[in-house]
Amino acid sequence: MDQRVHAIFTGTVQGVGFRYTAERIAQATGVRGWVKNLRNGGVEIVAEAPQEALSQFLDQLKDRFAGYIKSVDVAGEPATGEFRDFSITY
Repeated sequence: MDQRVHAIFTGTVQGVGFRYTAERIAQATGVRGWVKNLRNGGVEIVAEAPQEALSQFLDQLKDRFAGYIKSVDVAGEPATGEFRDFSITY
């Protein structure tokens, strides 16, 4: 059963390939949703997948950008099934 997360990453997460890496990791782990830069310098992600895939996705992002992430705020939400793939949104 799919779960949904809404995550906000803060720190030096823009201009370091964060969105493109998130897209690649999402495709590799079967996660659907989107990622976008925020005006305040953070990055927002809304993602849906089975819990194990979401955990792998978030863990890989945290590992890859450990030196750049200051904080991560993750909230669980009900899955809507609205996504077919993962994309970068502007």
